[in-house]
Amino acid sequence: MSALTQGSHGRWTVLVPFYNERGYLPRTLRSLCEQSLPPAQIILVDNASTDESADLARQVLQDYPHIAARILHESRPGRTQAMQCGLKEVATPFVATCDADTWYPRHYLERADRLFAAHPDAASVMAIDIYSAPQSWCARLKRLKTCLVAALLPRQCHTGAYGHMFRTEVLRRCGGFDPQIWPYVMEDHELAHRVLKEGASIYRFDLWCMPSARRTNAESVCWKLGERVLYHLTPWALKDWFFYSFLAGRLRQRRLDNMALRERNWA
Repeated sequence: MSALTQGSHGRWTVLVPFYNERGYLPRTLRSLCEQSLPPAQIILVDNASTDESADLARQVLQDYPHIAARILHESRPGRTQAMQCGLKEVATPFVATCDADTWYPRHYLERADRLFAAHPDAASVMAIDIYSAPQSWCARLKRLKTCLVAALLPRQCHTGAYGHMFRTEVLRRCGGFDPQIWPYVMEDHELAHRVLKEGASIYRFDLWCMPSARRTNAESVCWKLGERVLYHLTPWALKDWFFYSFLAGRLRQRRLDNMALRERNWA
């Protein structure tokens, strides 16, 4: 174990909200428990599941007694509500938000920890999502493209909530997860916007994760192409207008609150 890894133990909490994820959660959880830099805490938030997801999680966690793990229960439906519940229990300087249907490579937290150490002014570190073998040309091209776009547009978000990692104090200072601030889909980009007011986001070619392929079919619960283009074109000084006046109104008209993700009609 490296000196950095030894000194970093106890610095990370992983937050995983879930709702009826029995087909994905065990694999995700094992990938997080087997990190080269183990998290001090794994906080799972059961958002009123009706399947055996929580029982399967407990079975997996029995194999990793060195990790302090908790399963919380949040009856208010919605990912934002579940994350709000989980963030209250975080007691480490760094927090990674992970999705129950995403696989994380063994170096995930250790690489993020090194990036935070190398960039003390960074508010967040972001992982790039890939959907094929990491050394395949598709995945390499995706990672390269994301890094280039992030360099050109540094005050924007270029990945989803499955790949977000924050300084805990910064996340709390900017309001954290709050349905009163943002009750709609695209909450990952809106949250990243608030965090970017506190400091930079770091992207690197070798920091990636692998969400389930069902996310490639999420157009019905996402922003439209024109909205996405406008997001990229809107200057930083007008980003508040883009989110809280323009995009919020359009998502409200389409009834895309964060419950739309729970319905899974996009899977």
